[in-house]
Parts: sequence; structure tokens; C-alpha cells
Amino acid sequence: MAYVRRIIALDAVCALLAGVIGHVFRFGPADDGVDVPATSNWFLVVLPVVWVVAMSVARTYEPRFLWVGPEEFRRVFFAAALLLAAVGTVSWAFKLEVARGYVVIAIPLAAALTLAQRWVQRDRVHRQRRAGRLGQTALLVGHRNGVAALRAQIARESQHGYQIVGCCLPGGSGGTFDGLPVLGGLDDVVAVVARHQVDTVAVLPSPELEGAALRRLGWDLEQTEAELLLAPATTDVAGPRVNIRPMFGLPLMHVERPEFSGARRIVKDLFDRTAALLIVAVLLPLLIGISLAVKTTSRGPVFFRHERVGRDGQAFHVLKFRSMVPGADTGIDALRELSEGNAVQFKMRSDPRVTRVGRVLRRYSLDELPQLFNVLTGSMSLVGPRPHVTAEVEQYGFDMRRRLLVKPGITGLWQVSGRSDLSWDDTVRLDVRYVENWSLTMDLMILAKTVGAVVRGSGAY
Repeated sequence: MAYVRRIIALDAVCALLAGVIGHVFRFGPADDGVDVPATSNWFLVVLPVVWVVAMSVARTYEPRFLWVGPEEFRRVFFAAALLLAAVGTVSWAFKLEVARGYVVIAIPLAAALTLAQRWVQRDRVHRQRRAGRLGQTALLVGHRNGVAALRAQIARESQHGYQIVGCCLPGGSGGTFDGLPVLGGLDDVVAVVARHQVDTVAVLPSPELEGAALRRLGWDLEQTEAELLLAPATTDVAGPRVNIRPMFGLPLMHVERPEFSGARRIVKDLFDRTAALLIVAVLLPLLIGISLAVKTTSRGPVFFRHERVGRDGQAFHVLKFRSMVPGADTGIDALRELSEGNAVQFKMRSDPRVTRVGRVLRRYSLDELPQLFNVLTGSMSLVGPRPHVTAEVEQYGFDMRRRLLVKPGITGLWQVSGRSDLSWDDTVRLDVRYVENWSLTMDLMILAKTVGAVVRGSGAY
């Protein structure tokens, strides 16, 4: 596959570049007369090869880990950590003269460059797939409700590149369903795959395709080029929480409990507060400048404090730069019928209460920056579900109350997936997905995507 070959070559280039930078940083330019150990010179030469081997051992080149999800990046990071430990152990065991400062610079830098180039390659593929290129044809197999739900999910996640050619329904033969051609029944899957040259068959849970019938379908598809995907009955559960465990002679899907406490939560809290402190220090001139702009262009306080509902349903006051005229929250009822938001949240693209400076702040989400102080005080996280007001929380269904198990965040899946342009159902789905599947790797990915979402300003009003 061309994509895999390209990232292998770029991984080697990243390792070579990291080795050269580490070598220069540790020993200086080649003509400065510093005596460089021969082992360090050999390490520079073999690092690209060793790096690619380490990535292969960690299975970072397998297509199932590429293009989507945090697993690819998690494996790159894990492979780099193991390689760093292995080099240290081998050099100690065999008394090799490898400069520790050189290794400590080269391998982490190789990891950082590899992660960056893979992110660029992934983003390139996503943009091409959204434009209708590099796609794979897909056939949906199952009952009508499941097919309709999966079709809607695929349409929302266009970066996966699946182009649905049709569906196979129980007793189906001809016509359309939910805008899709009905190409046959559940017994016609293999014939449909051969006739339409389908790349992927997605089978949804159905009584007609269980046990022996599903096993025979898998055997029959081995004679084609199509891959078989089984959609589990449990949705919005992904990543490390799901494992296949052979028990009782059956491959059972084991779903780990979501983590709402424990060591990983402590690490997340430490990361949040440390990162927030660093961001405040770096952005302090900008924060002061925005404060002066808000204060000098309209009367009223610089900051807007508003009560929101946080973790475990506890109320707290979220901080924002004031972007509206004073008393704007009391005039919302007069504008309620003009809302352009979803069924629960009030939003207006041209809200008359927003000040001139406030429009700029909202366009680039700069009004949210004071929430860094909420993170420092522990009422919010950098990444999490957005905090809602009490009136919105009162309209939560059972699923949406899951979001109250974690701290709300400054950014999250909502922020990088369309913000105010999302329906309430989409907001619920994204929030629950984050709560169920959060990880530090996912947080880092969301923070990286937030930069692009803020620059584009999509859904911000």
C-alpha cells in the first residue's frame, strides 16, 4: 500500500533527522575537534533502521490502526519508550560508550517528528476522503433500524472514506430504503459483493446472521476481496476498553469499565493544571490585551461569571471574557424564537447583544481563555464535555447524565466537530462517547484539533 510505504520512508527520515540534531546538540559541529565515541557514530547510522523495526514490532503500520483513532499514536509513543529503555539496558549490559545525552535527545525527538508527520499524512487522507477521493465501497447488511443508524453514522464520519453502494435487508429485493438501493436479501450478500465489487461488508446484529450463518458468510467472503466488519450491539465504546476474549469456545467481546477515578484520573488532573499554568504564562500578554479591549470599548466588567453544572451535578461559576452588553442574560427570553441553535441550546449567528469586540472574541473562541483559571482551581478540565447551564441540564435524558460523571472541559469532541452547528442528538452522542472512552492520548488529539477548529471558526457564534 502506497500510504504505508510513504509513512515507513518518512519514519526513517524523521529518525535520521532526530539523530543528526541530537548528535550536533551533544557533540557540536563535526569540525570542532570533539572526540566522538565510535558507538555514538554507529548509533546515528543504524537509528533509522532500528526505528522502523521498532515501529513494525509495535504494529504501527497495520492498516487497522491507521487513519483514525488514537491507537496509532499510542503505539508510536509506546514503541519509543520501549526503544529508549532497550538502548539504555543494552548499553549498560555490554558497557557500550553511547552518550546518554545524545540518546535522550534523539529518540524522543524521533518520536515527536514521527507523530507530527503521521498527523500530517492522516489529515491529508481525511481531506481527500471528505472530497470524495480515496474511498472504499461498503455494503450494509442487517435490519432496517440498524442500517439507517449506521448509514447516518458513516455520513457524519466522512473522513473514514466509506461510500455506501447499497444494503441487504431481510426479504429485500429491489427498491430503496433510507435513500440506499436495496440490492438483495441476507442470503444474497456474496452475490452482491461480486456483482458490485464491494470493498467492505458491514454486518449489523440480526438473528438471521448469528453463529453458523455468520461463520459461513465469513468463509464465503474469503473468496472475494471484501473485508468483513461486524458492528457490535454496544455502540460508542471503543479503543482499549474493548477486547476479544476466547471463553467457552466463543470469541466474546469484553468491555472494560470506564475510568472515573484512580491513577489515570490523577495523571489527567496533574496534566490539566500544569498545562493550564504554562498556557496562562505564555498567553499573559494576550490576556491583558483582551482585558483592555473589553474594558475600553464597552461599559461593564471585563469578565462574565455564569453558573454552570459540573462534575457530579455540582454548580460552579465559569469565567469568560465579557462578549455581550451588561445584563444580556436577562434579555434572552425576547430572542428565544429567533434561536438558530439546537432543540435545547439557544444560539444566534447575529445576536444583537454581542459587542463589536465580542464578535471577534467569539469568532476565535478567545472569550473562553479565562476558563484556564477554572482548570487551575479544579472545577474544569482542558478537555471534556462542555458545561451546560441548569436549564439545559434539567432537559437531559438518561444518556446525557453520563456527562456529569466527569469534569466539563474548555474544549472537547463538541468543539472540534462543529460546535453550535450540531444538533442536540449529535451533542449527546459526542459527549457520551468522550465520557465512555477518554484517554490522555485522546485529550492530546482533541487539543491539537482545537487549534484548527479555532482558526477556522466553524460553528462559532
